[in-house]
This record gives sequence, structure tokens and C-alpha cells, in this order.
Amino acid sequence: MRVAGLFAGIGGLELGLAKAGHEASLLCEIEPGARAVLQTRLPEVRLHDDICSLPALPAGTELVAAGFPCQDLSQAGKTVGIEGTRSGLVGEVFRLLRGQPIPWVLLENVPFMLQLARGRAMDVIVSEFERLGYRWAYRVVNSRAFGLPQRRERVIFLASLEGDPREVLFADDEGEPEVPHEPVLGRLACGFYWTEGIRGLGWAVDAVPTLKGGSTIGIPSPPAIVLPDGMVVTPNIRDAERMQGFDPSWTEPTSTVTRASHRWKLVGNAVTVEVAQWVGNRLRDPSPVGREVDHCPLRRTNAWPKAAWNVGEGRFGANLSAFPVQHKGVPLHEWLQFEPAPLSAKATAGFLSRAAVSSLRFPAGFLDILEKHLRRMERAPSTTRRNVVQLSVG
Repeated sequence: MRVAGLFAGIGGLELGLAKAGHEASLLCEIEPGARAVLQTRLPEVRLHDDICSLPALPAGTELVAAGFPCQDLSQAGKTVGIEGTRSGLVGEVFRLLRGQPIPWVLLENVPFMLQLARGRAMDVIVSEFERLGYRWAYRVVNSRAFGLPQRRERVIFLASLEGDPREVLFADDEGEPEVPHEPVLGRLACGFYWTEGIRGLGWAVDAVPTLKGGSTIGIPSPPAIVLPDGMVVTPNIRDAERMQGFDPSWTEPTSTVTRASHRWKLVGNAVTVEVAQWVGNRLRDPSPVGREVDHCPLRRTNAWPKAAWNVGEGRFGANLSAFPVQHKGVPLHEWLQFEPAPLSAKATAGFLSRAAVSSLRFPAGFLDILEKHLRRMERAPSTTRRNVVQLSVG
């Protein structure tokens, strides 16, 4: 299909679709750092800046891909809802579709939109698609399904004027993987949010929690990882890019227009490439199996379900996992390729102080490991810290 990528970011959706054989003819992105990445990595594709000034989509467009801004919908953002100045920009997608109906539309956003304001954002979106005559389906998908060590759930929404989106999004389902019940500290690497400690932890076994474009301390920041040997580190930005399915250093071009730390925001806001590639492959090879999933009429109260559809016969909820596939990856501590940084004494002490007054339950032995790490960081000179981290990841 010929693709128009709106709110393209650093090109995760478009790159994944390209790997499945689809071709982008337009990218639209206003943020200077992301534009620098697109201009360098996808120079052959026309790049437009502001979606509000885009008069029309390229002739022959068959698929609109839009990971529209999530800042107003996410728990890490302001949660003001679909009427927010950023997330409300999805209305520009509908403006373009009203003037130029496109056969397929692919949207991506955070799962918190399913419950924020009792799911108002989803109601606004699906109601508008229904008014435009589209069939639609959506599903929450976890990036871990594709063998990546990042626990990242996102809503993948697909609408069509000519096909059945269930044959794409619902055709595969491997079910949730088993969760280890035995103690994992000392055996597997575990990720957590060092910026939290009171309201949440983000604990992830053999993975990191969701890479985010923001945090509760107001800046994008990497999660922390407890390695099997007890070292506590934060991943290198190049490994974070790999966790989103990009080549290492994919976002390096942004350093020409803004500070290097901005790369964390770009990576945190991106769409996982493998997720888009899975959708793209199924667009090429839809399966009628997707029409046979367990379902029931949608009677929504406070939130939307993890999967739902309307193909012209009413709204239904579907019983599907967030794992359409289960690609097995290598353990996180072996998967890391680039030297991580030790979590600083200041960051460690800050987390421990928040944990001391929180009501959260922490994994057995976790806080003891952090205490030991803090003492080690307070004693060790900077050169020693660097050498210890190099040894811990081989």
C-alpha cells in the first residue's frame, strides 16, 4: 500500500510498514528533533511539517498511519483528554479523511485512553469513523510479544472502507506468557522506574517497563535495571532504540538541532517497529480466522475492553490477549549491547527515600540491593564505577 504517515515521530510506524512491503509517500511531523531524524533516515520521502497546514493527502494514498500525540491521554502526561491541544489533533486526521476518503487508517496510542474520562477519547474516535462509513477494530498489543525486552502496551486501531479490520488485528493470538513465580533477583535482570517509588514501581521481570517520553520528575528519563550481579544501571540510549526496534543510533541526528538527551523523549514517544511490521504483514495477508474470536455485545461502563470492533452490525468486545505472537528473546542482561550507566547515588537515594514513605509492596530483597548499590556508589570513584558496569554486562 501507499502510506501517508501523520504525526510520524521518528518513523516507527512507517519503518515497520516498509519492512512489510508498504511504501510511504508522505511523512508529516512538526517537532524539530524528530524531523532531523526523518530527514536523515528516510530522505527519499516527502516531509511536511504542520498537519494543520496540510491541504490534502497524496493522490493514490491507500493507508493513513497516525500515531497521534498521546500527551493528553497518558498517565505520564496531563490526562486532560481527547479535547487537549495535543491529542485533539486527531481531528486533523478526520478533516483530511472527510475531504479525501482513504481505504485504510491505522492509529496508535496509549491504553490509558481506554479508561480516561470513562473512555471518552475512544468514543469520540470510533463515533467519527462510524459517521464516515468505516468499519473498525482495535486491540492492545504488547511489544514483548516480538522478543523485545520492553513491557509496552499500546492500542492499535485499524479502520477500513473496503476490508474487515478483524482479519488483520485479530488473526493471531498466542495468549499471555507464563509469569515466573520463583524469586528472580540474582537470576534475571529486572527493570523499574527510579523516578517513581510512591505511586508505582513499573516492575518488569527480564525487561524494562515502558520507555516514556516524560516522567513524574518532568523530564524524559531511562528506567533502571537491577542486573543479576546486583549492579543497578540505566540502559544506553542505543539499547533503548533497539528496544523500540530501531537500529542503534537511529535518533543521533536530533543532536544537530537540540540537546542529546532529547533522544530519550523521541524514543519514548515512538511506535515499536516490530508491532507496525506485524500489522503490515497481516494487511498483506489477512485471515478470516480474525472474524471468529470470542466476543459479546459491548456494554461499556467505566472503560473500553482490551479489544473491540464494529463492522456494521454494532459494537462488540473481543476476548484477546496483548500477545498476537510470542517471539522468544534472550535474557535482558545478555541482550544489552552497549555500556549502561550506573544509577547515581543521588537518584538511588531519592528512590529509597520515596520508598520509605510509600505503601507499595516491593519484591523481596529489592530494597536491600538498592541500599548496597547506594553504599557502593558513595564509596567508589567515577573510574571504578565505570569499570564495574563494564564487567557486569561483559
